[in-house]
Amino acid sequence: MKVNSIEYQPANSEVGVYECEVHIKFRLIEEKKALGDRERLLEMLLDAFACGADEYLETTHIHVEAQEVPEMNASPQMRRQLIRLRNSRELG
Repeated sequence: MKVNSIEYQPANSEVGVYECEVHIKFRLIEEKKALGDRERLLEMLLDAFACGADEYLETTHIHVEAQEVPEMNASPQMRRQLIRLRNSRELG
């Protein structure tokens, strides 16, 4: 079966497509100017959170949900990446 010229792979492989939703609420001590740059704001907040709690960061709430979704829900680019991953595992 072909879909958009990409070979369909069964869903029982070691990789899959997941839809993830993350709600994080935390307090952060930071310079006011740093939070004004909207283009870097998300990157900076994620970096701060990834480094873990310290005297400058206090987590107040975390809620994470992840569920596997059919591969056909993924973009063509993501489906191509899945095929590359599967093919590289077969060769390795």
